[in-house]
Amino acid sequence: MTSFRFPDDLIDLKRQQIRIYNRLALRPAVGAAELRRELIRLSCLISSHAYWAEHGWSLVGRVELFRAARSGPDGVRELVVRWNGEDFVVTGPEAQP
Repeated sequence: MTSFRFPDDLIDLKRQQIRIYNRLALRPAVGAAELRRELIRLSCLISSHAYWAEHGWSLVGRVELFRAARSGPDGVRELVVRWNGEDFVVTGPEAQP
């Protein structure tokens, strides 16, 4: 099993991305364009981070980065957005099936 040790700045970028995603999920009509631009900017910073050049990009690495962003005292979890057939419903991560 591969062990991932991500730099703090990469984990912080992922946490920022999750927080922006959550803001967009909760209030999609308020500042949506700016939030989407920020998501794109953070995605670019995460994808081009020096960590990936040194350790190689992998789907497993991306999943582990997400887990690292959720862990620790500053960890943050994504909200869940679902379509119930009539509306989009936003719930906390604890409600995931």
